[in-house]
Amino acid sequence: MSTIKQHQEMGYDRAVSMFSPDGLLLQVEYAEKAVKLGSTILAITTKEGIVFIGDRKIKSKLLVKDSFKKIFEVDNHLAISGAGVMSDGRRLIEQAQIISQDHKVNYQNPIDIITLVKEIANIQQYYSQSGGLRPFGVSLLIGGIENNKPILYQTTPSGIYMRFLARSVGNLSDKINEEMEKTYKESMSNKEAISYALKLFKKAMEEEFDLERFDVATLDLKENLNKVPLNELSKLN
Repeated sequence: MSTIKQHQEMGYDRAVSMFSPDGLLLQVEYAEKAVKLGSTILAITTKEGIVFIGDRKIKSKLLVKDSFKKIFEVDNHLAISGAGVMSDGRRLIEQAQIISQDHKVNYQNPIDIITLVKEIANIQQYYSQSGGLRPFGVSLLIGGIENNKPILYQTTPSGIYMRFLARSVGNLSDKINEEMEKTYKESMSNKEAISYALKLFKKAMEEEFDLERFDVATLDLKENLNKVPLNELSKLN
């Protein structure tokens, strides 16, 4: 019997704030598992900005594809994508939009990226320690432009945040991140990064690869978030 299974039977996962004998918060471990089961997202910083790609995992031909988003604008200079339980992600993204707009109204300046990241990570951490609540089962990639430079952070269900040059989260993330460790180049243009990302997805997804599954957007250094249409993706594939 696995250690986690034993601890489940002993009730260490019944309260979010209860540590197991191994020093784990099992509800947080379950939230991390939900992220791993989520459809994959990817963000890449380039010399021209940031490229976001999200797998929408669309299966129905009747679904209006543009109604199902994986990439969300927070402010002119900020965008977010998430993997895991996206109902949780939607709540955090809406909170990020409110925090960003409040900051702009109060200080007459766009919010610093790290300030927003800390605010969202603090919310995630609070839900991992408070009785009667549960952790958010989502990990976010928060990217923005600051001082004419692209900046990318990841937040986790436990409230940890880390800065990356390129990062993937979700069910295919281990394969994609391993490949990016070997082949990522900071000097890529946005178009080159889209083509590079699609190749990573094609290698990881194999026969399940389908361009219609992807929500793709670029955030350029002029702080314009532009969705990339399917016909443009076909040229870059």
